[in-house]
Amino acid sequence: MSARDEILQRVRGATADVTTTPGSADRDPLVDSGAVDADGLTQFVEMVADYRAEVVRVPAEGLTAAIATALREHRCTSAVLPDGLDPAWVEAVAGVAEVRREAETTTHAQLDETDAVVTAAALGIAVTGTIVLDHRQDQGRRALTLVPDTHVCVVRADQVVRDVPDAVARLRPQPDDVRPLTWISGPSATSDIELQRVEGVHGPRTLVMLLVEG
Repeated sequence: MSARDEILQRVRGATADVTTTPGSADRDPLVDSGAVDADGLTQFVEMVADYRAEVVRVPAEGLTAAIATALREHRCTSAVLPDGLDPAWVEAVAGVAEVRREAETTTHAQLDETDAVVTAAALGIAVTGTIVLDHRQDQGRRALTLVPDTHVCVVRADQVVRDVPDAVARLRPQPDDVRPLTWISGPSATSDIELQRVEGVHGPRTLVMLLVEG
């Protein structure tokens, strides 16, 4: 018997009494949606900050001012915006930086010359401090969030779930609902063989998350 056959035999023996199939359990989308409470939001904020991202908790009515402040504090004079971004957010950006729309910024060179990108998000994961983009119209194509040096990302409190299984269930409620996903855990960073941390290699050097509450 080969090693492969032996492993498969053990798996079959261990699962011989399993009668259910994955996804067969009933899931109440309201009761078991994975949404977090106040403690879960605090955990999410702490985990995102632990990755050296900048976290700002803002009330809904203060969001546009927070977007403008984030760009101003990081000295961003230009920002690329997804074509489906909230018009109020676009107006806030226009007050402090040159607005470059997604449809007009088609090359990597143009994105590289742009200081920042402002997007919404699909959801956040509390236990890992991860922000997930599914690249709908308010998030834009993937390159927008990888090339500019600063990413200002807006996450609503009701978009934060407990863990990865809850995130997958919400992102893919139907098996055929397939979209490209980008999972962000802090600003881009890597370490060489001597453990020297370098930021901004694979994506934005600076990540600012605006958590909208209320």
